[in-house]
Amino acid sequence: MPELSGSVSAAPRPPRGPRERGRFDWAGLRADLRGAVPDASLALLATGLIYWLLYARISSGTSATLSLMPHMENPAEYWMYWMCQAFGWSALLWAYITVVFGLLRSGPYPRWRWLPVTRLEKWHRTTSLTTIGLMFLHAAFFFGDQLRDNLTRWGTGRSLWTAFVDVFVPGGYATGTGRIAILIGLLALYLAIPLSLAFYLRHRTGSRMWVALHRFVIVVYVLSVWHTLLYGTNVWYDGTFRTLVWALQMPIAALILLRLLAPARPRERLRLRGHPLPVTVRLAGRLAVVATVLGLLAVLVTGVDGGRDPDDHGGTSPALWPERWVIWAGLLALTLALVAVAHRTRPAARKDRERDRDRPGAPAG
Repeated sequence: MPELSGSVSAAPRPPRGPRERGRFDWAGLRADLRGAVPDASLALLATGLIYWLLYARISSGTSATLSLMPHMENPAEYWMYWMCQAFGWSALLWAYITVVFGLLRSGPYPRWRWLPVTRLEKWHRTTSLTTIGLMFLHAAFFFGDQLRDNLTRWGTGRSLWTAFVDVFVPGGYATGTGRIAILIGLLALYLAIPLSLAFYLRHRTGSRMWVALHRFVIVVYVLSVWHTLLYGTNVWYDGTFRTLVWALQMPIAALILLRLLAPARPRERLRLRGHPLPVTVRLAGRLAVVATVLGLLAVLVTGVDGGRDPDDHGGTSPALWPERWVIWAGLLALTLALVAVAHRTRPAARKDRERDRDRPGAPAG
């Protein structure tokens, strides 16, 4: 999920010609991909360690997954499923890291000599690209496991098509918790790609548009955590590890609040005098984050978060919510918001507003 900070690199760039301004920044993308090799290698190592831990817990019979799917007691037979799980956890970990980098850059930046702004931005971009790769591999191994299962019942053609629909088509998985959890996970993956690559289109859209659009990337992280809590069989039941996942969201929420209260860009600060719409939106955003922090505190204190009870064998755990239509409605609202923001921040609109401000008698602000 690249560039949560919404800032361009501080490194000086040569003046761009008319042709370059309209192009995708392939050179920048290639440079960031090369820069991502070290942390991608570290991510693969972390994935291997997570896989080993999951494999060992299944082999020893201590994994919570066995309570849900006892037929998976042979980890060697279902190795693709466990690779899927391992890549899911490493993707969430790298998403966490890149969100922290982005919030540090776009909020009250700590003046650490060992972490200059340019290095922080580079790490943010490279870990973001690594995160997208891990998310895709998470889905790819799930596709492989679904295909393996399908081939025990159908021919190759039907097995491939069914696995593709179940894994890569939003809403295609139609049974159990997956009909909600997989939909949410796919929306996170498919939203991450355009919101990330918008950085490399900044020459065409202008920096203000991609900065504005990129702020929505926090939705990708929220959906990723939601997907994990819904479908991660390791955190299916209430318990210490599930509570830890919730607790780790507190620093993210606190950094978001700090970023809103003390943004790096002075023009993003909340000023009660000005146009009512921006003031209302910024104030609502701050209040929403405060409510989120209080909600997280309530979850940690009460231990109630909608998870399953490990001792519940009578089916009295909370029913699955929301229905898919709620998620589709939320996606529609997000899409309309993205379109509105893109329309307002398009270069032509900025020029019109600047021209209106320069007219004699035009109102200030």
